[in-house]
Amino acid sequence: MATYTGINHLAMATNDMDTTIGFWRDLLGMRLVAGLGRPGYRHYFFEISRHDMITFFEWPEVVPISEKDHGVPVKGPFAFDHVSIGVASDDDLWQLKDKLEAAGFWASEIIDHGFIHSLYSFDPNNIPIEFSAPVEEVDVRKKPVMKDSRPCAAALEGPDPVDGKWPPVKRPTPPDNRKIYPGEGKILEK
Repeated sequence: MATYTGINHLAMATNDMDTTIGFWRDLLGMRLVAGLGRPGYRHYFFEISRHDMITFFEWPEVVPISEKDHGVPVKGPFAFDHVSIGVASDDDLWQLKDKLEAAGFWASEIIDHGFIHSLYSFDPNNIPIEFSAPVEEVDVRKKPVMKDSRPCAAALEGPDPVDGKWPPVKRPTPPDNRKIYPGEGKILEK
């Protein structure tokens, strides 16, 4: 099984990179760690934590999504509901709430979800954001919990990956055949 280290990056889109930088870097305090671009295209990376980033493509003709409240069901084509960014403590939630409101952004009350406390808001692109602080005594990563009154069949199989569900790899790619092709970010190398 692969060793996962976190979400390397979530890629979003904007039509206004200056406003997006102002929100994510200057208001939320996330460092702008890489930028790629050429006429009609930009791709900028913001550091959430040592392992996680959120990125934005700037496409001049993209239209911000319609505001959709976090967790409210929808019909039709759909990609994702919201981005939840972990913070260390409830104090961080209150600091973010104060900063967002001072800057004129809507910020929810702090919500107790039992295993996390959450603050909800939207970025300038109407991307729904949640900030989540852990509840120390309820760590679902250490002790998974299933409280769905009617869990789906796969959930009843438990929290851990189940072997034999997918075909096994019969011919792994030999090391001599593992070629890596250049991409956009090659220009960031020194």
